[in-house]
Amino acid sequence: MSEPSAVDPTARDIAEKLTPAYRTMLDAIAQVEPRIAQATRAELTDQRHSLKLIASENYASLPVLATMGTWFSDKYAEGTAGHRFYAGCQNVDTVETIAAEHACALFGAEHAYVQPHSGIDANLTAYWTILAHHVETPALEEFGARTVNDLSQADWDTLRHRFNDQRAIGMSLDTGGHLTHGFRPNISGKMFDQRSYGTDPQTGLLDYDKVAELAREFKPLVIVAGYSAYPRRVNFAKMREIADEVGAVLMVDMAHFAGLVAGKVFTGDEDPVPHAQVVTTTTHKSLRGPRGGMVLTTKEYADDVDRGCPMVLGGPLSHVMAAKAVALAEARTQAFRDYAQRVASNSKALAEGLMKRGVKLVTDGTDNHINLLDVTTSFGLTGRQAEAALLDSGIVTNRNSIPADPNGAWYTSGVRIGTPALTSRGFGADEFDRVAELIVTALKATTPVTASTGKPGKAKYHIADGVAQKVHDAADELLGNFPLYPGLDLA
Repeated sequence: MSEPSAVDPTARDIAEKLTPAYRTMLDAIAQVEPRIAQATRAELTDQRHSLKLIASENYASLPVLATMGTWFSDKYAEGTAGHRFYAGCQNVDTVETIAAEHACALFGAEHAYVQPHSGIDANLTAYWTILAHHVETPALEEFGARTVNDLSQADWDTLRHRFNDQRAIGMSLDTGGHLTHGFRPNISGKMFDQRSYGTDPQTGLLDYDKVAELAREFKPLVIVAGYSAYPRRVNFAKMREIADEVGAVLMVDMAHFAGLVAGKVFTGDEDPVPHAQVVTTTTHKSLRGPRGGMVLTTKEYADDVDRGCPMVLGGPLSHVMAAKAVALAEARTQAFRDYAQRVASNSKALAEGLMKRGVKLVTDGTDNHINLLDVTTSFGLTGRQAEAALLDSGIVTNRNSIPADPNGAWYTSGVRIGTPALTSRGFGADEFDRVAELIVTALKATTPVTASTGKPGKAKYHIADGVAQKVHDAADELLGNFPLYPGLDLA
């Protein structure tokens, strides 16, 4: 078993020092809107007593959380450091510059843009960075104009049509891609003519020959690599070779695995930063920072991405940029590298624990932080039923499509789980094996409720009497050995 008392003494000391501040803060909030103070306290209690396995969630440190609650929230700072549309931004300039410096040093990037408010904002900023560089700038030179405001109406109409005539390819949704990679329900799908590449139907692994074949046939401007539900690593050197062959820009969305890149788990061909011209990420998943996004680019795209506000974004969230700087400073430590290594090794332990208990995993395993369970094959459930049954049992997950999903994107046949959050709490291989046992116990006791058609329903379910509470109690006992924010006492 992992050592329950192995709590970072510095983190405990910080928590104890911040306890009076958080109590005072919540008391002040309660004087204005007590329901918000109550919900804030309840959220901490819920997180402390839930097995958080959502792969895209984590626990930011108390210094990161505290940094967001300052008067930096009050300052407008449209533009970028040294080039603002508002006066009085000298302190915001300091914050943004420090955050960008940490990002470049951490990832080995030539340039970092730290303003995006979320992952989708980061991706939109990246897309428009590429469009500005490869479509807008050549058009301005062609029409003899300095800015788009100098174009005639006819020339502007021509440029707008060129923007809308670009192509992109990305990983299909059912094999692990993301809506923001050019799919119709998202604005990215309305910007580009998009096609998808998938995985080998037998192995579930990326087929780079098929990606290259699609790229040669479709000739996209942008090749998007990266994933939100693919439990394996990607060879970004191969993806760059494919992009270069067809004259495309390689854009990598590493939102899910940025922490594994920062922690040097992914190196060489598996590190996207040396290979892609543009890399996007969130800061709140495996990177363990505040909710937000970033774009890393080569110097070639630096001037274009720095136009993100107002090209795509509104005023930057200066208090969140400050918190990004703190989180990125944390990620540059050996302690974070050790954490990232544990995230990956814990994911393998979780996979082994599930598979030895008969669970079918997409790709038959993992070599990143994600496990994707085929709950239809394993338990006769839809992802929606499994997700709900696990929540009843104190285990927080999310349903997810699997390749060629027979239950579609709403009900799904899969459940996606990840190890970053519980690794942050100190879980090791033994604890994740116990987590696997609890998942299987809950799902084996769950059955679909028969629908009016006489067939098994896709939403309603039944858990055998007492099982959910038994699993919940076991989960709570396990969590008790690894407290969340030890030393923080709001009682």
